[in-house]
Amino acid sequence: MLEESAGGDQEAAQQRLSAIETLPLLEIAEEAIALAKDLVRMGPLPATAEVDALHIAIAVTNRVDYLLTWNCKHLANAALRSRIERVCRARGYDPVIICTPEELLEE
Repeated sequence: MLEESAGGDQEAAQQRLSAIETLPLLEIAEEAIALAKDLVRMGPLPATAEVDALHIAIAVTNRVDYLLTWNCKHLANAALRSRIERVCRARGYDPVIICTPEELLEE
């Protein structure tokens, strides 16, 4: 998933890579891949959002508390939240809280 951070505008990419260089990398286990497929197959996310589904699944299977994103189309989307959480719970996982950085920082 580092490829996404390295993409786009080179200056912005370098800033992103610098910001995350000390963060631990999360494991992409088979269970994450299976959950990502379920998030698409069971309907919360469209087939075009497979990478977004994998982001959610990696966070969930690694027991991350928050998934911060500015992707409000498929990730930080209140209309999809309950359906994403339902799939995670149906597969025996506690869902991750998906929100924008601004939402997390608001008092």
